[in-house]
Amino acid sequence: MEKHSQKRKSKIFTKIFIVLIFLIIIIGILYLVKNNYIRDEIKDKINLIINNSNVTTSLKADVFITDGVVYISKADINNFFDNTITYDEKYNQIITCSETKIASMPIGENQIQVNSSNVKIKEGVIQKEDTYYIPISELGDVYNIKTTYVENTKIVYIDSLDREQKIATMKKKTSIKYKPNTFSRTVAKVEQGEIVTIANRSDYPVPEGWTRVRTEDGILGYVKLNKMGELNTVRENIEKQPKIEGKISLVWDFFSIYVNAPSRSEEIKGINVVSPSFFYAEESGTIKSNIGEQGKQYIEWAHNNNYEVWPMISNSFLNSETTSKIMQDYKLREILINQIVDYIVTYNLDGINIDFEDMYEQDKTYFSRFLIELEPKLNEIGAVLSVDVTAPDGAPNWSMCYDRHTIGKVADYIIFMAYDQYGLSATEAGTTAGCDWVEVNIEKFLGQEDVNEEKLVLGIPFYTMLWKDNSPSVVNMKSIDNVIPSEVERKWDENLKQYYVEYTKNGSNYKMWIEDEKSIEAKLNLISKYNLAGAAFWDKGRETSSVWNLISEKLGI
Repeated sequence: MEKHSQKRKSKIFTKIFIVLIFLIIIIGILYLVKNNYIRDEIKDKINLIINNSNVTTSLKADVFITDGVVYISKADINNFFDNTITYDEKYNQIITCSETKIASMPIGENQIQVNSSNVKIKEGVIQKEDTYYIPISELGDVYNIKTTYVENTKIVYIDSLDREQKIATMKKKTSIKYKPNTFSRTVAKVEQGEIVTIANRSDYPVPEGWTRVRTEDGILGYVKLNKMGELNTVRENIEKQPKIEGKISLVWDFFSIYVNAPSRSEEIKGINVVSPSFFYAEESGTIKSNIGEQGKQYIEWAHNNNYEVWPMISNSFLNSETTSKIMQDYKLREILINQIVDYIVTYNLDGINIDFEDMYEQDKTYFSRFLIELEPKLNEIGAVLSVDVTAPDGAPNWSMCYDRHTIGKVADYIIFMAYDQYGLSATEAGTTAGCDWVEVNIEKFLGQEDVNEEKLVLGIPFYTMLWKDNSPSVVNMKSIDNVIPSEVERKWDENLKQYYVEYTKNGSNYKMWIEDEKSIEAKLNLISKYNLAGAAFWDKGRETSSVWNLISEKLGI
């Protein structure tokens, strides 16, 4: 009886064991199904693949096709191609930019402008309810892309033409797998001799012996390397090269629009960029030029000394209202931009320095638009865009009129004019550029404004203020020793990194915070401390001649 009972128990345990094994097998199969057979493509709409990543689930609106033209929404263009794309209400058009192109596309029209040249496309921008749809397949030249629609698989795939592309020919008929696993589901079959595009991405890890591919029908999947022939590179990766190597050392060379450019023959030690005041914006959006024959000689002198020439264009002859009128009008901005480009090409200039000041705070976005639209045209000709801005916090028309974060993204260099801490309009006496104030604002640029340190150029003054009974007047650096009586004691302020003097003369009280080589050295030290792009100096002719040796040493130029 006992023996029979043990035998029964043994049979029960065996059955339980078999059931457990069966359950383990079932769980394993389910695991394989979950991880190797579930497919993530969407079958009820057109799939969009951008640079071998299926982005369909991230789209704000569905892709659709009209007469062979592929449309995606403005919001999706913003997400994937141009985060500055905008609707221009005044001219009822979409404006979009890439690295070297700007396109203006009137709603519903098939004639657009690309870099100010008329271009005819098959279909224009469409508006459906509150959404604008962009004919992406017609904008290959604008975005430097190739768009392909595969009707039988309902897939649109877009390739950026500045990215590397490799292809391979299949050795034999084989299956493309959903996952890099022999047991994974087959998503496509390719014939011997068919070409596949290598679609490896860092966000899709590929185990050894496998590669990720895209078929001619746009289907993404995995295949074993031994099923393919030799890889062929059909397009190299294009890396963006810096327009200038090393630190920037720029000196502004200011002269009135009513006089000729200065005649320069001597080398200026320690600089690699000059910014002469050649250009001034006018009311119509046009530019008044002050180059002339002497300006041509100036450019020749600069290039002979291996200096780049980034002339300054100023709005100093415009009031805030007129500047606003230009900034808010796309066509006036376009006139200004095209003239800048024409002058750069005509005179073989290396870049431009935009110095627009005293603008309305509400024009902050429009000024950024001006720069956004200028940048592609300068990139197309290899010219540098530098933009002057003030300290982040201050008066609306002096400080709050700049979107420094956007400018820092758009421009090659953003120049912080680190002056005047206390200027001609100040109601109390103070320093022109105390080192502590300069440093605090550098940290604001890099922190709250999120400007890349490698784009930030520190502007340094070659002048200071003499305060007579709290009334200021400008004194050039080279003239300071002639202004201050020789018997006056100079006291060092460790926070400001400046000498300070105060004295009485003819019944008046005088104060000065001195800009000299020691104060400038302290500011130059901030460039290495924060790894800034370099320095800019306002302006040539105010300095002492020996300061260039210091600048050369500190900036390595």
